[in-house]
Amino acid sequence: MRSAILVVMLLGYGSTRGESLPDELRSLLEEPRFQQSHWGLLFVDQESGEVLLEQDADRLFVPASTTKLYSVAAALDELGPDFCFKTRLYATGKRDDERLEGNLILRASGDLTMGGRTTVGGEIAFANGDHTYANGSLDSQLTEPDPLAGLNALARQVAESGIKRVQGDVLIDDRLFDKAESTGSGPSQLTPIIINDNIIDLTIEPTQAGQPAKVTMRPETSLFRLENDLETSATGTTLETRIRHLGGGRLYLAGRIPEGHKPVLRIMEVPDPASFARSLLIEALQRVGVAVDAAAFADHPPLPLPDSYDGLAELAALTSPPFSESARLILKVSHNLHASTLPLIIASRHGERTLRDGLRRQHDFLARAGVDVETISFGGGAGGARADHVTPRATVQLLKHMTTRPDFATYLQALPRLGVDGTLATAASADNQARDKVFAKTGTLSWENVMNGRTLLTSKALAGYLRTARGRNLIFAAFVNNVHLRNGVDARSVGRDLGKVCDIVHRQY
Repeated sequence: MRSAILVVMLLGYGSTRGESLPDELRSLLEEPRFQQSHWGLLFVDQESGEVLLEQDADRLFVPASTTKLYSVAAALDELGPDFCFKTRLYATGKRDDERLEGNLILRASGDLTMGGRTTVGGEIAFANGDHTYANGSLDSQLTEPDPLAGLNALARQVAESGIKRVQGDVLIDDRLFDKAESTGSGPSQLTPIIINDNIIDLTIEPTQAGQPAKVTMRPETSLFRLENDLETSATGTTLETRIRHLGGGRLYLAGRIPEGHKPVLRIMEVPDPASFARSLLIEALQRVGVAVDAAAFADHPPLPLPDSYDGLAELAALTSPPFSESARLILKVSHNLHASTLPLIIASRHGERTLRDGLRRQHDFLARAGVDVETISFGGGAGGARADHVTPRATVQLLKHMTTRPDFATYLQALPRLGVDGTLATAASADNQARDKVFAKTGTLSWENVMNGRTLLTSKALAGYLRTARGRNLIFAAFVNNVHLRNGVDARSVGRDLGKVCDIVHRQY
C-alpha cells in the first residue's frame, strides 16, 4: 500500500490539501485581506516528482502574465533559441547610376525589436520597468540603445550600395500575418512591423513652478509635432498628465508635474505602425544622404506590393539577436506586445495567418509536452484575455517538461529572479531568504471596481523554479485570484506576499 501511495505522489496527484499546509503558510493565506480570495498552490520536487504542497491545484485560475510561460515555451519549440529574424529591403524598377527609378520595399519579418534594443554586445536591453507600461507606472524607464538603430543600419546599407536618390516611394510590406489585438496593457496593435514597440516616448521633467515642463520625445522625428500645455506646479501638488493625438501628427500634452518631481515617462501608441515605420525609414535615408522624392509625412501609400520577391534586388538586410534574447525580454519585463505576437509568428512559419492558427499550434505543442490541455484555456499569448485560465497542475506540467529540453537553460535564465531583476526585482523583503533562489514568471491583472470606487486584483500569480535551503529544486505554481485592493493593500504588496510564500517554502523544505 505504501508503494502505491508513493507512485501516486510521483505522478503529481497527491492528497496534500490546504489543511496540511505549514502553519506559517496557512496563516498567510488566511489573513483578512484574502477573505474573499482564492488560492491555488502546487510545489513539486523537480527530481522525484514528489508533491510537497498542494491546494486546489486542479481548479482554474486567471493566470495573468504567467500565460507568457506557455507562449514563450511554444515559440522556443517552434523557432529554437538561436533563430534570428531577418528583415530585408528590396528595390523595384530600374537603377540609373545613383538613382533608383522605382520603390524601396521593407519586407517585415516579425522582428520584435528591429535593432532598437540591441546592445554593443549583441544582447537585447531591458529595464525592470518597461517603457510600454509607462502610462500606468512611475517606474518605467527607457533603455540605452537608439530605437532607430535598425532602420539606420538599413539606410546606411542603401547609401553604401551607391544609391543617392529614390525617385519612387518607400513601402512597408506587412503581410506576414493578419493584424490582431494584443491582450494586457501597453500597445494594442499586433503587426509584423514594430519600431520602438510602435510608441512615442515622452520624458517629462519639471522646471520651476509656473513654467512649462520640459518634454523630450523619443524617437526624434519630425513626423509628430508636440503641443506642450503641461506646466510645472508647486511642490506637493498631484502629478497629472494627459496625452492626445489630434491627428495630422499633432500630439497634445497637458497637465502638471510638481517642482522637484523625478522625471516621468509617458507614451503614445502610433495610429498606424506601417506609416510610422515608412516615415522613420525615409528620415533615416535622408540622414545618410539618400534623397527620397516621396513625402515622408503621409499615410502609407496604397501602392501594390509584389506577389514574389524572386528576382528583386536586395539592397539591405537586418539580422536580429537570437530568439533567446527576445524570450529573455518578454519574460523579464512581461512584455505584452511581444508575447501577444508570438502565436502569429508561429502561425506564419506554417503559412498560416491568424491568432487562432497560432494558438492551435501552441495547443499541439503543449499536448506533446504532456500538459493536460483539456483543463486549460487561452485567448492570447500575453495574459489578459478573458478566456485565459489555467490550473496550477497544468502549469507545473509545462515547467517540468521544460527541464527536459536542451534549451532549458535559455528558458530558466530568461525568467525574473526574486529580489534581483525584472518584475521580481521588488517582490522580496529585505529578510526574504529566498532572494535569488527563485526563477519565476509573475502575473498581475486587475479590473476597476466601478461600484465601490476601487480596484479588484483579479489575479496575482507566480510560477517557476525554486531552490530550497536544503538544496532541493522545486517546480511550483502559485495563484491568488480576486483580492480587493483597499486599506493599504495594493498589487505590489500582494506580489510581496507571493515572495513570502516562496520564502516559507524555501526555509521549510
